[in-house]
Amino acid sequence: MSEIRFDRVRKVYDNGHVAVKNATFEAGAGELLVLVGPSGCGKSTLLRIIAGLEAPTDGTLSIGGRVVNDVPAKDRDVAMVFQSYALYPHMSVAENLGFGLKLRKLPEAEIRERVQAAAGKLGLTDVLSHRPGMLSGGQRQRVALGRAIVRNPRVFLLDEPLSNLDAKLRLSTRIEIARLQRSLKATMIYVTHDQVEAMTLGHRIVVLDAGEIQQIDTPMRLYRHPANLFVAGFFGSPAMNFFRAVLGRDGTVWIGGNSGTKFDGAGDGAAMSIRNLAEINPLMRDYMERDIVIGLRPEDICPIVQGAENRGDTAETAPEVCRPGWSTWKRSETKCFSTCASADATWCRAFPRCRCRNPGRRSGSRFSRRLYTASMPKAG
Repeated sequence: MSEIRFDRVRKVYDNGHVAVKNATFEAGAGELLVLVGPSGCGKSTLLRIIAGLEAPTDGTLSIGGRVVNDVPAKDRDVAMVFQSYALYPHMSVAENLGFGLKLRKLPEAEIRERVQAAAGKLGLTDVLSHRPGMLSGGQRQRVALGRAIVRNPRVFLLDEPLSNLDAKLRLSTRIEIARLQRSLKATMIYVTHDQVEAMTLGHRIVVLDAGEIQQIDTPMRLYRHPANLFVAGFFGSPAMNFFRAVLGRDGTVWIGGNSGTKFDGAGDGAAMSIRNLAEINPLMRDYMERDIVIGLRPEDICPIVQGAENRGDTAETAPEVCRPGWSTWKRSETKCFSTCASADATWCRAFPRCRCRNPGRRSGSRFSRRLYTASMPKAG
């Protein structure tokens, strides 16, 4: 078994800086767990603690059910891939791949067999005789991965391995890492600050900020159900929009004020009526007449035909028009944004279930029904 368990792990450096605060989580056997967060959040420190390059100040770390706090790095059976390729420039690809095995004094025949197997998995068979200077960035990164693979470790640790690659190589190498993890059925801990890498690679994601774990969940649950404002704002490009608001008991959301603001239809405040808000999100019952923060993702803003409000349309009907998750808006042949059904029989290309009405009219915007809310601390 190769599961990894952190139990109330803290890391405090000699200067008093607390890099990790009471981290408790588990990576299951065969899982690809991503640690993500801004620079300085403690994600690389956690990885180095697993590798044995750092010792935890408090708490316990277990690998495969065995506490390894005092176990030397060489005896933990983990392999680490660094941000820099760290290849020996005077050695060939084959020699780089097999160097660690040679230090372990494995038989030459076994070393050749493992090197050939790893090269075949990574598409490096044709460049085994080349030196690193003759390789592209993507090939060098695959050699670094291959050097870890040939050891057959229980745990793979990857510390921002794609940050030195251009966008196209990052995409292809990301796909390769995911395919490799599935084929090896290995436990992988992947560190990145890139939300795209985290969302596309991870089975689960650990979100960190200032040394504290903010949320642990699957990618889509993190995106759809963030635990706090930090997580909500960290994921998404463009980022989620936040509005200070007040929730009235009648379900009206007043944007642009606080619980002490009196809205009378004038001034800078804006009212948005949301029907059955407590049914949409039962937690909202606890926030009646309190300051809240409304989070609105850009893809949840739906274009509608101008003047629709005069026909009695409300935000409650918006999900029939604005399907969450659709971020590409296309015009139909009638040059009208998708809205609702009418006598016009032209089907909208972007939304096959909706028909376009009032073709040729200008479009406006309406908030969708899906709102992300969080309690906002009282000022002072």
